[in-house]
Amino acid sequence: IYLWTLPMFHCNGWCFTWGVVAVGGTHICMRKFFPNTVVSLIMDEGVTHFCGSPTILIALANDRAIKKLQLSHPLRVATAGAPPSPTIIQTMEELGIDITHVYGLTETYGPHSVCEWQAPWDDLPMAERAKLKARQGVPYIHAAQMRVVDKDMQDVPADGETMGEVVMRGNNVMQGYFNDPEATELAFRGGWFHSGDLAVMYPDGYMELRDRAKDIIISSGTNISTIEVERAIYKHPAVLEVAVIAIPDEKRGEVPKAFVTLKPDESLTGAEIIDFCRQNLAQFKVPKAVEFIELPKTATGKVQKYLLREKEWVGYEKRIH
Repeated sequence: IYLWTLPMFHCNGWCFTWGVVAVGGTHICMRKFFPNTVVSLIMDEGVTHFCGSPTILIALANDRAIKKLQLSHPLRVATAGAPPSPTIIQTMEELGIDITHVYGLTETYGPHSVCEWQAPWDDLPMAERAKLKARQGVPYIHAAQMRVVDKDMQDVPADGETMGEVVMRGNNVMQGYFNDPEATELAFRGGWFHSGDLAVMYPDGYMELRDRAKDIIISSGTNISTIEVERAIYKHPAVLEVAVIAIPDEKRGEVPKAFVTLKPDESLTGAEIIDFCRQNLAQFKVPKAVEFIELPKTATGKVQKYLLREKEWVGYEKRIH
């Protein structure tokens, strides 16, 4: 029994539009996402599966209605659309919800990889399991090829440290962009589809995203992953959502700035967030500024970082300082 918390127009509903029908399942549709309605439908209709971006999971986990949730049956949730933090994965699993983390793009017709769970991980502490599950994982059987490469199309070392771009092949990858041969040629340079996502590869063959190429912060010549900074801030119990971007700095070129939404009835200052980051990050990765706002998002729940960047880079000719 599948609950539509994910828009069907979002990348073909991650293929669940037809997948649920193919296995003879039941669709339960919602006009709009309301946490209270979701909780009620899970219990009243026996919902067994739904999909949602991390934004949806955060909204659900922090709504008052979640206190009413009592699971009498297994509930599996697939999350994608943006890299989920280990914090939200752990929060959901502590509620008894089994999270499956998948990764892909519209150009790959939805999920291309999955963080395939390994039985030995079952015995690890919850926090360590959540950290492992936050990785984007390994290719699906239908999407057999995925690499992390440097600018010369060579595989980066599988050390969990060296960043490169995620490239893919598979029968799920698009043929090209409609009526745009130049963009198609650029996207498929070297014979692989270039995702624009930066990642690391671990020795066990699992991949983990570190940033969008356009979002990476270059501060005094050193790369800073906005995802890493965001994950550190998400650890604070008062934080609901966060987005980190590069802002101009006269000495270092770029430095991180955090845009934060607090949970209801919580109070926190920018200085307190910065102090918290100093306890969890290397000094050069700590945000130099914090602003409390409601994050701008698309209809599918993705944070519109470009709107935040536009505001911060007014008066500069280039977005690289």
